[in-house]
Amino acid sequence: MAFDFEPQVSVSALEPTSPLRTHRKLDVKRVLKRGFDILFSTLALIALSPVFAVVTLMLRLREPGPVFFSHERVGIDGRTFRCHKFRTMREDGDRRLQWVFAIDPIAREQWDAEQKLDRDPRVHSLGDLLRRTSIDELPQFWNVFKGDMSIVGPRPITMAEAEKYGHHFADYCSVKPGITGAWQVGGRSDTSYAQRVVLDVDYIRNASLVDDIQIVYKTVGVVLAQRGAC
Repeated sequence: MAFDFEPQVSVSALEPTSPLRTHRKLDVKRVLKRGFDILFSTLALIALSPVFAVVTLMLRLREPGPVFFSHERVGIDGRTFRCHKFRTMREDGDRRLQWVFAIDPIAREQWDAEQKLDRDPRVHSLGDLLRRTSIDELPQFWNVFKGDMSIVGPRPITMAEAEKYGHHFADYCSVKPGITGAWQVGGRSDTSYAQRVVLDVDYIRNASLVDDIQIVYKTVGVVLAQRGAC
């Protein structure tokens, strides 16, 4: 399945189906997806435990403050959860960000439009490396194991970002957000926010377990090439 920026199927082209049959298909799909999530996250947490240890030690030695950062994100059915990452920002990051906004209106405009900056003043030097390699997101495997997230799904968003999804927010809330997804293999931070929304909605409406496996495979190449890293 190709994730592009155009809808694959128009609503008018959909054939009516039995509600019971659709419900059963969704139940089977959810069970298979959850099984995949548990297996993958368990293996990842075990295999990556040396990486966790090294990163934890480096952060302890080089950066003051906690090793992990947890922030509230919107999950399935609109429920919020704490999304975990390795901390990549300075303790006075918010103050630095507001200072940049005060002297650079273009940065303010970029932030309002995309919720990101080309050069984020909040990120410390080690954090930049962790972000470029996506190592900062490894703690999210614990979110997957707990059931807050999936391996593959839409990008986890804050409640403040919900309005950017417009009427597609209902689509977003119908599934669990993912560590990776169509937005990841489709450009990561090189894509505009509007393109991310289209990619996420296209995935939510059309993806299968086979597509999830393909996205995981493609994600490895994207991360190794460090394309579109935040």
